[in-house]
Amino acid sequence: MNNFITKLEPHADRLKATNLRALFDGNPERFEQFTARLDDLLIDFSKEKIDAPALAALFDVARSANVEAARDAMVGGQHWNLTEDRAVLHMALRGGADAPAGDEVDETLDRFLAFAEDVRSGRYAAKTGPFTDVINIGIGGSDLGPVMVARALEPDRDGPRLHFVSNVDGAHLTDITKSLDPSRTLVIIASKTFTTMETMMNARSAREWLRGAVGAEAGHHMAAVSSNIEGAAEFGIDASRVFGFWDWVGGRYSIWSAIGLPVAIGIGADDFRAFLSGAAAMDQHFINAPLEQNLPVILALIGIWRRNAMGWPTVALIPYDQRLERFPAYTQQLDMESNGKSTARDGTPVAVSTAPIIWGEPGTNSQHSFFQLLHQGTDVIPVDFIAAAEPRDGDTEHHTALLANCFAQGQAFAFGRTEQEVRARMAAKSAPAAEIERLAAHRVFPGDRPSTTILHRRLDPFTLGRLVALYEHKIFVQGVIWNIDSFDQWGVELGKELAVNLLPSLTGDASADLDTSTAGLIATIKELSA
Repeated sequence: MNNFITKLEPHADRLKATNLRALFDGNPERFEQFTARLDDLLIDFSKEKIDAPALAALFDVARSANVEAARDAMVGGQHWNLTEDRAVLHMALRGGADAPAGDEVDETLDRFLAFAEDVRSGRYAAKTGPFTDVINIGIGGSDLGPVMVARALEPDRDGPRLHFVSNVDGAHLTDITKSLDPSRTLVIIASKTFTTMETMMNARSAREWLRGAVGAEAGHHMAAVSSNIEGAAEFGIDASRVFGFWDWVGGRYSIWSAIGLPVAIGIGADDFRAFLSGAAAMDQHFINAPLEQNLPVILALIGIWRRNAMGWPTVALIPYDQRLERFPAYTQQLDMESNGKSTARDGTPVAVSTAPIIWGEPGTNSQHSFFQLLHQGTDVIPVDFIAAAEPRDGDTEHHTALLANCFAQGQAFAFGRTEQEVRARMAAKSAPAAEIERLAAHRVFPGDRPSTTILHRRLDPFTLGRLVALYEHKIFVQGVIWNIDSFDQWGVELGKELAVNLLPSLTGDASADLDTSTAGLIATIKELSA
C-alpha cells in the first residue's frame, strides 16, 4: 500500500506549480466545494493547496487502504493493536462501540460518577468539611487528557478546584501543594499498573504531605484509578475508592474512562456524560458517513496530502480559544505517540513519512511569537485553526476581535502580499521612493501557505467530546493508510528502562557500564551537587 504516493504525485506536481490565489480566482464555489459539516461543526479546507481531482485521488487512496474495513474491524473488537495483541475499544467507554464486557463498563462508569457526586455534595468529605481541592497525580495519558478537559470546561466547573501533577521534578508537586490545605484536599493517583515510576514517586510524596496534616486519615484523602487493586490497598487506598479500566483502552485514549474522575468531580456527572455523548456522536458519524462526507476521513486525508504529497513535516495547531490552551499538547501526544512509527504492521520498514510534528499555542498569543516564521520563514508549515462562534463568557466585543484575528491569519497565510502591493501601499502613504526601495522586500508576505479552519458553535462538554473524537479517528485513518500500528507505544519504553538502571549510578551506590558521555554527565552532577 505504500505505493499510494504514486497516485498523488501527478496532482502534487500540478498544484505545486500554482498558488492559492489562482485556485480561488479560478473557482468562485471553492468554499462550498471544500468544506464539510456535521451539525454546527464545520471544517473549511478550501485554503489547502488541493483541487477536485487531487481530493478524488485521496479518497481513492483511502479506499485502496481499506479504511472502511479497518474501521469496522476495530469497532468490532478485532485485536487491532497488533504488537500487544489487544482490541482497541475506547469508543465503548462512551457508547460508540460494543465493549467486551459492557455491563462492567457501565458499572465502572456509574461507580466513579457516583463517587464524584459524593465528593461534590460533601457526602464523601474530610473530617474538617467538604473537599475544596483535588490533586490528580499521573503522567502521559493519565495527565494530559484530564488537564486539557478540565481547562477547556472550566466554565462548567462548580465543584472543587482541580490541580494536576505529572513531572517527577519535585518542583511540580511543591508548587501545587504550597497554597493548598491538605486537610481539605483529595489526591487521585492515576496509574493503570500502580507502578509508573514518576507517578508513584509523586504519590508517595503527596501521601507524606497528607500525613503531616491528617495523620492516619491520609488514606481517606486518597483515591486511585488503577487496575491494581492490591497495589492500591497496600498504598493505603480502600478498594471502594479504586476505579479500574481495561487493557483495550490505551493511555492516550483513556480520558473517557475513570481517568476522567477529576474532571467529573469538577463538572459533575451530567456534564461528564454530555462529554461522552459528544464523542459517541462523532463515533457514529465516523462509522456511518460515506468517506466523501466523513469529517475524520477528510481531516486525515488533508494530513496525508500535506505530509506525503507536499512533503511538509510539521503542523501548527492554533486554537483561537484560551480554554483550549492544552489542546495542542494533548493532540501532540495523541498523534505523535500513535503514528510516530517507522515499522509497518508486518515488521518491515515503512517506506513513507508518517506522523507530522504537531505543536502549537493559542491565538492571539502565538501571532506575536512564532507566526513571524509561519508567514515569512523559509519553510511552509500548514496550520489548523479552531474557533467557536459564541464565547462562553458572553463578552462579544473580545470574541469578535478574536475571530477577526483568526480569519485574518488564514487570509494572510493563503494570499499574502506581493511586492507590487507593498510598493503601492507605501506609495499611497507618501513614503519616499528611497524608503520604498529599501524596505519593500522585507514587507512581502509570500502567502500560498495552507490552513484548515474548524468551527463550532460553542465550547461545551458535548462539543469538546466531539472534537477530541474527531482527532482520534483522524489519527486512526492515517495509521491505516501508512499501514502502522497506531495503538502501541514501544518508543517510550527504552528511556524508562535506562532511567531505572541509571538511578544507582546517580546515588553513588553502584556504577553501571556507561558510555563516556553519560558517565561524564553523572560525574559532573556529583561535583556540582557536592
